Formats: sequence, C-alpha cells, structure tokens
Amino acid sequence: MIEAVGLTKRYGAKTAVYNLSFQVRPGSVTGFLGPNGSGKSTTMRMILGLDQPTAGHVTIGGHPFRKLPNAPRQVGALLDAKAVHGGRHARNHLLCLAQLSGIPARRVDEVLGVVGLQDVARKRSQGFSLGMGQRLGIAAALLGDPQVLLFDEPVNGLDPEGILWVRNLMKQLAAEGRTVFVSSHLMSEMALTADHLIVIGRGQLLADMSVKDFISHNSADFARVRTPHTEPQQREKLTAALTEAGGQVMSEPDGALRVTGLPLPRISDVAHDADVRLWELSPHQASLEEAYMRMTQGAVDYRSTDDPRVGLQQPVPPGYAPQMMPPPEMPQQGWYAPPPPQPGGRPFAMPAPMAPPAMPATPGENPYMTKSDNEDAR
Repeated sequence: MIEAVGLTKRYGAKTAVYNLSFQVRPGSVTGFLGPNGSGKSTTMRMILGLDQPTAGHVTIGGHPFRKLPNAPRQVGALLDAKAVHGGRHARNHLLCLAQLSGIPARRVDEVLGVVGLQDVARKRSQGFSLGMGQRLGIAAALLGDPQVLLFDEPVNGLDPEGILWVRNLMKQLAAEGRTVFVSSHLMSEMALTADHLIVIGRGQLLADMSVKDFISHNSADFARVRTPHTEPQQREKLTAALTEAGGQVMSEPDGALRVTGLPLPRISDVAHDADVRLWELSPHQASLEEAYMRMTQGAVDYRSTDDPRVGLQQPVPPGYAPQMMPPPEMPQQGWYAPPPPQPGGRPFAMPAPMAPPAMPATPGENPYMTKSDNEDAR
C-alpha cells in the first residue's frame, strides 16, 4: 500500500504539492488525475524517492522507498519511457537493470514476451516508435515482479490494440492483489480501467473516492424526453406539466427535453396524466470526462483564448480574386494527376512506377541500412 501524509513540495517560491494525504490500496486500479501542472509527476517522484518532500512523508508498505530492501523487486515504475540509452538493445537494457537488482536473466525474456517485444529484443531502442518505447518501459516496471506498480501515462503512443492490452494488464495485476497507481489524462480510458480515483488540482487533494461516486458527486443526472415532432403542442403541454410537478425542463438542440429534479417513473406518470405521448424517455448519466471537467474547472492554469491574429488580418478588398498558379507542365516525382476522360469512355493507362534512385554503397553493405546496422551485420 502507498500512503502519503501531509505531503508538501516547494521549489523556491512555487509550491508544487501542498498538504497532500491519500492511500493507494492493493487489489484495485487507482487512477491519479489532475490538470497539467497540478503536481502529479512531482507526487510520483516523491513516492519513488526521486524528490525529497519539503514536509510530510510518503511510504510504501510502511517504509520510505529509499529504505526498502532491494526496492526494484518490490516497486516497479514507468515515469519516462524515453529514459533509455538509445544505442542499447532492448534486451541489453533490461538485462542491465536485472543484473543491478539480482534478477535472473531468464526474467528478461519473460517480460519481453509479456509486452510483445520479443521479435525486436536485439534492436536498438533509438529506432523504436513511441508505442514500442512505452512497451519497453512497462517491461522494465514488471521486471522484478513487484507488488506495487506506478505508471505515468502508460498508453501514450499506443495503438488501439496496445491500449486494450495495457487496460487488461492493469486489471490483471490488480486482481492478483497488487497495488496499481496510474496517472493519465485520458478520461475515457480511466473510466474503463480505474476502480478508484485520486484527483488533485494545484497541488491539493480534490477527490478521493470510487469512480462511480466521483461521477455521481460531480454531475447532474437528467432524463431525455421526446414527444412526436409533428405535434409541437404536445411538447409545450408536457413542459408545463413537468414544471408544475417540480421538474426543471430545458430544450435540447435536437428537439428533445432535458428534465432534472424528477425520477423517470414520475416523468412517465406526469406525461400519462397530461395525455401526452412519449417517443423517448431515457436516463442520462454524465461521463467521467464531464464530471472531471466540472470538478477541476477552477484548478486549470492554462486556458485557450481567441486567436490574437484575428485582429491582425487585413480585410479582403471588394472584387478581389486570388491569382491561381498555373498547373505544372510535368508532374513532380511521387505526384500524378489522371488525364481527362477519353472519347468513347476508353480507360487511360496509369504511368509506370518510377524506379528508386541508385544509392552508392561500399562492397558488402546494404544501401538501405544505416551505418550502425551494417556494422552489426558484419
């Protein structure tokens, strides 16, 4: 279990985290949410002993991280997937970490298989895509088979299949009784992955509750009601009846009514008593994103404004017509425009593909490989 008590961190005159207290319990996925600059990364760094708190303390299993015996075998973390030597092979990177922690070499091949990088294990990480780098970082976190895991934006750069894999991995790790702490800005993913939420803003705790309770506390549920569009008088009649019954009614852009303050059975009874036919009566619950935006709207430091260049644009004079560039006489390499239809509807022939340009190469070298890859091939 991770426990923070009165955690505070100041950098000069700036307070990044202030009096933050929470617990991350085993057996569930705990999401760590907050706007940019809210102190999430600083908090995770203090948990891992990378930053020293100005005040307060944070422990893992009752001990500060720096006092844990053989910490990599008890705590795994992914904070920055790019923190890898670019010239080192993926397997060698993990092997170095394993040797420093007394982890058997066979475990390296196991985690490479878990994250799906076994086929590129001997490729240099500098050629990895963002998603492959994330997988390598997750492999490093899993290397010691730890009971506590921290992930900062683990699905960054992953494709849909990779995102689903990470989601299932987090749930599986939590189901095994491990403590899983995940920071992310993807509300839709947190709604599908996390069981509990810790939300901070400007370094202070805003919420510490289950996902279901968080949505319920920070959103207003409502019902969508629709009457026949061919009978507008029915809509007006229902609006008056619902208002008289104590409900609040708002018009939706698509012609439906948004009703709050009345449960669905009561809305149905009111419509029946008013002799109004309903084409739709459906409940609506806010998404995690909507609840999060409502909770953190006062803790956002960076907001977009209107484009300041709008006032600098010159007005277009009347009668102005832009000059069109004449079409090129010869198509550029890699660009092709078909000719106009031929008389009689005869199809036109596509041009033959261009041969790739010749590349100089020294004997024994592949011209389409980098210098370092050729050296490896030797």
